Amino acid sequence: MEFIVQKVGMSRIIATPSQAVTLLKVLNAKVCKLEENGRALVAYSKGKTYNKSIEGNQKKYNLSKEFNRFATLKVANTEIGDLDTSNLGDGGIVKVSFKTKGRGFSGAMKRWNFQGGPAAHGSRFHRRLGSIGNREWPGRVQPGKKMAGHYGDELVSVRSEIISFDAQSGILVLKGSVAGYNGAYGKITILDKKGGK
Repeated sequence: MEFIVQKVGMSRIIATPSQAVTLLKVLNAKVCKLEENGRALVAYSKGKTYNKSIEGNQKKYNLSKEFNRFATLKVANTEIGDLDTSNLGDGGIVKVSFKTKGRGFSGAMKRWNFQGGPAAHGSRFHRRLGSIGNREWPGRVQPGKKMAGHYGDELVSVRSEIISFDAQSGILVLKGSVAGYNGAYGKITILDKKGGK
């Protein structure tokens, strides 16, 4: 089963030993259309995006204006209506997918944790990348060379254990940390005991 979630932040369980946890808000969603293999078209709320295609889907599936995003997810529902979140209360292992924090165009020291050159005044090599090529052969920069460039804003998935789930507030507590900033939107997938979907 898959769910759209929003990262609330991190906290800590007061226990012996104490444990760092991540709080996720499971978004209120509605199943609009059931498809094959347990998949379904699901509507959820995100921001204030609104256009004619969204308006058409809202009329087609009889949705209120707050449901302005659509996704195809694997669900436990057998009929159209509110998304069934009862599986989350059983605990277990989940795969959590979020985008990392975007850091824009970054230098090689920040992006790849390079050491850099001497900081003394006589040195003219401080935070520079250094040599990137080869000699006569092959006489070019090899593909995959670690250089300055776009850093962050990439999809990262981790496995985590469900500590608890409050069905009334929709808050899911996961063991450890996940990628992304507070308020970021992501997806979780419930895995079986062997680690499969």
